[in-house]
Amino acid sequence: MNKVVRPIIDINKHLQSNWTPQETENVKVVVDFFQHLMNEHDFDYTLNNFGGGSYTQHNRAIPNEMEGLIGYVKTMTKRFPEYSFDVKKIFADGNYVIFHSHTTMKAKHRGNEKKGFIITDTFKLKDGKLSEHWDAIQPIDLFSRILILLTGGNIGNSNPTF
Repeated sequence: MNKVVRPIIDINKHLQSNWTPQETENVKVVVDFFQHLMNEHDFDYTLNNFGGGSYTQHNRAIPNEMEGLIGYVKTMTKRFPEYSFDVKKIFADGNYVIFHSHTTMKAKHRGNEKKGFIITDTFKLKDGKLSEHWDAIQPIDLFSRILILLTGGNIGNSNPTF
């Protein structure tokens, strides 16, 4: 059985000299979180390091709190075990960190900009901890568009989208 190679978010590639020390720390928190949950699918690490606090989810398909997000990603990775994010850009502004990523469901599609999704994730941090999340998802290919149609209608929370 071939071991799946997971993408690594290289924070050094994204660091900006104009970020404040707090913005840099916020980016480090989100990179650690995102790498372990979305690329490594390390649910225990994610829950142990990021669970237990208040986490408001603004993607209506995903339940609130870290446990809700982890459950959603677990379901996704059962169907698509090679699901991963290639983070292209990171922006930081005060307590907000934004990732602009290319997401693919299969390892063989990584780097193919005609496959997968373009996803922008916005995180708000409070006291150095993740507190809120919003996202915008653009499917690229027919498979991704169909997947969004099949899974996009579930309502997991009643939070406002903006």
